[in-house]
Amino acid sequence: MVTMAFAAQAEKIKVAGIYTVPVQQKWAGTLHRALVEAEKAGQIDYVFSEKTANTDYVRVMREYAEGGAQLIVGEAFGISREARKVADDYPQVAFLMGDPGEEYGDNFSVFDNYIHEPCYLMGVIAGSMTKTNKIGMIGGYPIGEVNRLFNAFMAGARSVNPDVEFKVSFIGSWYDPPKAKEFAFAQMESGVDVLYAERAGVVDAAREKGIIAFGNVNDMNKEENGTDVVVASALWHMEAAIDNAIADVKAGKFEAENYKDWTMMQKGGASLSSFYEFDAKVPAAAKSKVEELTAQIMDGSFVVEIVDEQPKSTY
Repeated sequence: MVTMAFAAQAEKIKVAGIYTVPVQQKWAGTLHRALVEAEKAGQIDYVFSEKTANTDYVRVMREYAEGGAQLIVGEAFGISREARKVADDYPQVAFLMGDPGEEYGDNFSVFDNYIHEPCYLMGVIAGSMTKTNKIGMIGGYPIGEVNRLFNAFMAGARSVNPDVEFKVSFIGSWYDPPKAKEFAFAQMESGVDVLYAERAGVVDAAREKGIIAFGNVNDMNKEENGTDVVVASALWHMEAAIDNAIADVKAGKFEAENYKDWTMMQKGGASLSSFYEFDAKVPAAAKSKVEELTAQIMDGSFVVEIVDEQPKSTY
């Protein structure tokens, strides 16, 4: 792999964020918060564009590159080929883009959210707390980024409760709380007493029916009205990845690489939230198992399998 010949920078660098959704949305918000923290720490000057349509995305990338951005952070899921062409045209700019493909050239690094490890840990808790042995899971679309979380959650639940069964639903949208809520009600009618809320709206349904839920990406106990409903959330953190990219640009050694490891637990890219008011309600054996598995994940002696195939309902 060829290292980029960036000029070393001791001072702040110019960073641009480009998001297809508002920065209040969970995925984009994770990137935005990490960049805001870097700006507060005096590492970068940060500008961003939100709600940028894919049809307009390349133009915005080029504008930031022409305007002196030294690092551009964003998402290329719908425009992978076009985004790589921009990287070719601006070899002096570092790109760190959400993308399911491989790194490209000398200056196009990729990342995705690999929070399957805390999802496995949540499954251990869920499998220990269900009374009906029926768990529901509601996601946006059956793509790898979602499937791997569901599969890990299911594996964790089965590891402590081989009798557990699952209802798996996808709502066909990244943001449609009423629809997600409707699917959650339908699952509860089939006997589900625990829900994995990959999408917004599920927690509200759980609250109305008095069952527990598990959250995704952000801390849904505190940030999505989940008090007394959300036992724990699988959290995604981008601070470590962003800080690494900034440091490499400053040192003149940024290169194209896959940032996958930076979004996993060992490097601080993922974690399991606190149990908050559920701390005394989670079975002691399950808490002990989670602590043991966490230590093993961190030292590399336990590996949570990444399974991107679409999960299916089991009853």
